[in-house]
Amino acid sequence: MTALTRASGRTELQLAVEAARAALDDAGIDRPDAILSYHLGDSAPVLYVARELRMPEIGWHNEIYGGGTQSASVLADAAMLIDAGLAGNVLVYRALNGRSGKRMNALGLKLGEGTEEQFTHPYGMAGPVHQFALAARRYLHDTGLTEVHTHAVVAQSREHAFRNGRAIRHERLDLDAYLAGPMVAAPLRRLDCCQETDGACALVVTRAERAPDAPRIHAVVRGGGPGASAMDRADDVTRIFSGHLAAPLYEAAGMKPDHIDVALLYDAYGWLVPRQLEDFGLVGRADLAAALGSREIAWNGRVPVNPHGGLLSEGYVHGLNNVAEAVRQLRGTGTNQVPGAGVALCTGFGGSYGSAAILTAP
Repeated sequence: MTALTRASGRTELQLAVEAARAALDDAGIDRPDAILSYHLGDSAPVLYVARELRMPEIGWHNEIYGGGTQSASVLADAAMLIDAGLAGNVLVYRALNGRSGKRMNALGLKLGEGTEEQFTHPYGMAGPVHQFALAARRYLHDTGLTEVHTHAVVAQSREHAFRNGRAIRHERLDLDAYLAGPMVAAPLRRLDCCQETDGACALVVTRAERAPDAPRIHAVVRGGGPGASAMDRADDVTRIFSGHLAAPLYEAAGMKPDHIDVALLYDAYGWLVPRQLEDFGLVGRADLAAALGSREIAWNGRVPVNPHGGLLSEGYVHGLNNVAEAVRQLRGTGTNQVPGAGVALCTGFGGSYGSAAILTAP
């Protein structure tokens, strides 16, 4: 990873190349055989990165249009290239100037190629936070969770980031300060929203026999259904991607919820943490309030979540920084290292559709 900042003063290409070179050095290789990236028209083109890496020729390469949904499933794209014999080493990166450049909170909803926005903008739907605030309101009502519990999510994220030198946020957060935070779209305060960040993250995927001491991609799923991304078509506006993907993921992995040692959950908004904990079977709905209130999601708790601070506090590299932390945890070098972490869950959120991966220690 590069340093995470609010004003990098550098181009997305410079950030991407720095992260890519660091990942290649970590893997002990000079150049990859294939390069993959995902973006929303806000990143460095793959061919430009290849040129900066002084690759005389390039094999399979792809730029996947998409945001947080790709952060877990891009691992499967890389794994399939390797399994098909099209590449031996695959570089994956995400780079953006998400604060000083193109900002996520200013993006349109992209519903129906923009034609539906004429019906939503008059009601305050100016971006994703406004849309997902509606789903959050309903979910908190249905579960009986309150501001005390959403504070617990954000406060634990800040507590984790307090010891993370890479993190943008290092201050602790008490309840009074949380309640005093400005509201963006009720019930979401600014503190409930992930960080807008400049930075880049990269990783290298290769065959297991080439890296016997590296964590493994064990299972990946991608998909979804009607829900929080298309509320007019949803029976349940709170049903996000995890409600569709948890069962297929565990089936593909041959695992159960109690196999998960550490959860790297896509926390674009604080309420997504309890929603995913419930969907992935890590905490039952009836137990959510108690689990959050007693900080069972701490790095040394019963269900460790984002021990580096996640997107809420470390920074926002569209979820790939969460995957990087999963690798560190499985290597035993993580921030707030979870004791004995051998199985990590990584998720990618895009409303009612997304992706999820299980990584394992070698």
